[in-house]
Amino acid sequence: MAADRGLVRQWLLPLLLHLVLAAALKFPPGTGALSISIRPVDNITVLIKPGPLAQAERFCRMCAGRNCFSELKIQPGNQFTFSFECPTPEKYWVLVVDRYIDCMSRHCPFEDVLLQPSGLPKLNRTFIWDVKAARKDALVLKFATWLRQVEPGDACHDQVAYKIGSRFATNTVNIGAFCRNGPVSRVKVQGEVIMTLQLPWDSKLNTSGFKIESRDSIKRLCIIESTFLSESSATLMSANYPLGFPEDELMTWQFIVPPTLRASVFFLNYTKSNCERKEQRLEYILPGYDNPEVYSLKDAQPMSIPGNFSLSLQGCDQDDQNPGAFRLLFKVDVHYPKNEDNVSFTIDLRREDMNVTIYTNTQQSGSHSENTPACSICRSTRHCGPNVTLASGDLYSIMILCHEKDIPNNVKMIAEKSLACWKSRTCQNRVFPVAVPECLLGLPVPLHRFIWKITAPEDTNIELKAPTLKLQQHIPNQDHLCRGSYSYAINGTSPGKTLTFGIYCPGGAIEKIKIRNNVTISLKTFRKGFDDAVRNQDLKLVFVPAMKEDCIFTVTPAPKSKVYLETPNWVDGLPPYMNVYWNISVPQKKIAQLQFFSERMDVTCDKAWAFVHVKEQRPNAEEISRRNDESLPRTIDMHHNFWVNISNCKPCPKKFLSLQFAVTIADRKSALAIIVGAVAGVLAVVTVIGIAVCCIKKKKKKGNPQTPMVGVYNTNVNTQLPTKPGMFKKGRKNNESHVYAVIDDTMVYGHLLDNLSGPGNAEIGVYQPFTGATSSRPPSPPPISSFRKVSKLSTTEEFSTPMTDNETYTFAHRALEPLKSNGDTHVSGNGEVDTSLLGKKELENSVL
Repeated sequence: MAADRGLVRQWLLPLLLHLVLAAALKFPPGTGALSISIRPVDNITVLIKPGPLAQAERFCRMCAGRNCFSELKIQPGNQFTFSFECPTPEKYWVLVVDRYIDCMSRHCPFEDVLLQPSGLPKLNRTFIWDVKAARKDALVLKFATWLRQVEPGDACHDQVAYKIGSRFATNTVNIGAFCRNGPVSRVKVQGEVIMTLQLPWDSKLNTSGFKIESRDSIKRLCIIESTFLSESSATLMSANYPLGFPEDELMTWQFIVPPTLRASVFFLNYTKSNCERKEQRLEYILPGYDNPEVYSLKDAQPMSIPGNFSLSLQGCDQDDQNPGAFRLLFKVDVHYPKNEDNVSFTIDLRREDMNVTIYTNTQQSGSHSENTPACSICRSTRHCGPNVTLASGDLYSIMILCHEKDIPNNVKMIAEKSLACWKSRTCQNRVFPVAVPECLLGLPVPLHRFIWKITAPEDTNIELKAPTLKLQQHIPNQDHLCRGSYSYAINGTSPGKTLTFGIYCPGGAIEKIKIRNNVTISLKTFRKGFDDAVRNQDLKLVFVPAMKEDCIFTVTPAPKSKVYLETPNWVDGLPPYMNVYWNISVPQKKIAQLQFFSERMDVTCDKAWAFVHVKEQRPNAEEISRRNDESLPRTIDMHHNFWVNISNCKPCPKKFLSLQFAVTIADRKSALAIIVGAVAGVLAVVTVIGIAVCCIKKKKKKGNPQTPMVGVYNTNVNTQLPTKPGMFKKGRKNNESHVYAVIDDTMVYGHLLDNLSGPGNAEIGVYQPFTGATSSRPPSPPPISSFRKVSKLSTTEEFSTPMTDNETYTFAHRALEPLKSNGDTHVSGNGEVDTSLLGKKELENSVL
C-alpha cells in the first residue's frame, strides 16, 4: 500500500499537472465563446481578419466549434458565435466595422454617430462610415473632441486616429488624417463621405466623437474649420497630401480667432502643377475686407491677422502629359499681439438717430505680410476687425486692440445723421441744431467726420444760420484759410445735380445761407482741440418756404474787416442758368469797397449771357451790370447795404464761370480824404500852370522893351481899310472902341486855359445821400436772352457811389452866346465863353 502511494506520487501527480497545464494552454482564460449579432436595419458589416503580423492561424486560431476560419465576415441580420484559441488574439486579429448611412433622402440621421454593434471582442478596431449624399450637397461633420491634422503615416499618441475622405464616382480623395485634441472643430465635405476611426484593442472609448450636424451647400471639395481658444498652432495641408491636389478643385480653411489674439500664416512646403488652363491661386478673406485678397505661393503670407479669416486653394486644369503635383503644407500660429493695449469704452446711441463707424488705418507696404490693419476694433468677442459699424438705438461696449499711443493716428470715427422734413406745415420755421452729440465727445477715438443729410419737400427750402460765430469761406488761392480745429463742407444733393457750395469754418461774416436744394453738411476735424471748440458751435437749420433763387448768402461784415467770397462749385464752375445772390450789409458810417479779383468772367456762353449785377438796397438805386463779354469793375464803393448777383448762361465745354471777390469795410472819412486829395492835386496843377504863365509874361517884357504894349493903339500905322463913304457915320479915328485901357490876361492867354477846361475836367458830381426806405429782397435778374439798359462805368477808373436818374448832377459846359457889337468890335480867341448851367445858389454850394 505504501509502495502504491509512492508510485502515485512519482508518476500520477506529474502527469496530472502536465495535463492541467496543457489544458490551460489550450483553453486560456478569457477566450470563451464570443457572439456578434447584427440587426438587418443597421446596415453594418463586421469583418474579422488577420492583422499585420503573419501566421495568425498558427498561433491563434479563430474557430466556431470544430470549424476554424482564416477570416470571418458577418452580414446584416446574422449572428455568429466564435472563440480564439490563444490568450492574446489582439496581436493576430483585427476587426473592421463598415456601416452604410443613407443621406440621399430626408431621413439622414442628424445625430451623434454610435459605435455599433456592441459586445465586440477586444481587438484593434476600425470603424468605417460610408455616408451617401447627393453630389451637390455637403455634409457637416461636427466633432465633440476637436481634431489635429497630421501628415499621412504619423501616429497619434493615444492611437485614436480619424481619416476623412470623399468619393466621386470611382475616385476617392483623401481630405486628411487627424488625431484628437486640436483646433479642427468642423469639416464640411461635398458629396459622399468616407469617415474612418481607428481604435486600439484596449481603448475605453465608447462613442465615435462626431455627429452629422446638417446639410449645406459649399460648391467646393471641402471646408475645414479650425477654432482657436488660446495661443496655439496648427499644421494643415491640401487634400491628397503629399500627393497632388485634385485637378481643378477648390478647398477652403476657415479660422476662428478670438479678438485678443493674432494669427500668422507660414508656408512650410509647396509645389506647383503644370497648368494647361486657369491658374492655381490662393485667396484670403481677411477681417474688414469685402473682396478676397489674392496671394501667390511665393508671397509672404499675412501676419498678425486680428479676428476670423479664411484661406482658399484653387487648382487648375493640368497638362495630361506632365501634370506635376500641386500640394501645400502650411502652419497657422495664433499668439497674443505684441505691443498692444486693450482700450475699452462705451457709446450710447439709445437716444440718438445716427450711425457710427469706427475704423482703423491699414499699413500699406509692397509686401502682403505688412498689408494688415494697424489696430483691431471689437464690438463683441466674435465681432472684431479693422472697422465696426454701430446702428442707432443701442448701447455698445467697444474694445480697441492697439497700442494706446497709436489710437489717435490709426483709429478714426465717422458718424452720419439724417434730418428730414416730410411735411412742410409741420417743420417750416422750426429750428434744428446742427451739432455733434455729446456721446461722441471725449472718447479715446477722435471724431474724424460727422455728416448731416438734410432733405426737404419741393415747397420748402433749407436755411443754415450761424448768428453768433458766423462763417468764413475757405479760399486757398487768396490765402484765406480755415485754421481752426474743424470746418464744414456744404454740398447740394438734388437728384441728378451735384453742387459744392464751399468749405466754411467759424469766425467769419456769413450769417445765413439759403439753399433751394437738399443739403449734405460734412464736419471735418483737424486738431486735438476739437472737443472743446465744437461745444460752442451754433450752426442751426431752419426749413423755410421755397424761394425762386438758387442760393442766397447773407453777409454781415464787421467794421474794418475784409470778407473773401467765391461762387459755388468753384472747381467745376456754376451750373448752367444758376443764379446766386449775396446780401451784403454795410455798417453805419462805413463804406464797403467791392473788389473783383479777375478782369473778366472768363466764361464762353453757348446760349444766353452770363451777368454780374451790383445794386444798392435803396429806392431808385442805379444798377451796375456787366455781361460775360465785358470787363468787370475792379473796385466799387458802396455806401448802403447792397446786392451782388451772379447769373450764369449755358457755358461751352471747359469754359465755366467761377468768380472770387472781396468786400472791405472802411471809414467814410477815408473815402472823403481820397476825394479831397484828388481835388487838391488838380488845384496844385492849375497853380503851377498859372505861375508858369506869369513867368513867361515877365520874361517877354524884359527881353523886348521897345515893343509896343499889346492892345495900345499905334498912331503911326495906317490900319484903316478902304471903305465906301457913308458906310459908318463915325470913322475909326473918331471911334474909341479900339482903344483899351486894360486888357485882361485871359484875353491874351485864353487859348492856354482852354486845355484845362475840357469836358473831362469840367464835370464834377455832387453826391446827395438817400434818406428813404431800403429793400431787403434780392433784385430780379433780367431775362437771360434780353439786354438791360444800364449805365456802364469805365474799367480804368475808381468807382464812387452810383447815382440814380433823379439825383442832381453838376457839370461845367461851354456855351455859345452872341456878343453885343458896338461897331467895329474885335473878338479874340475862338469866340467861346465859359459859363455855368448852375444857378447862383448852386454855384455857392458847388465844390471847386
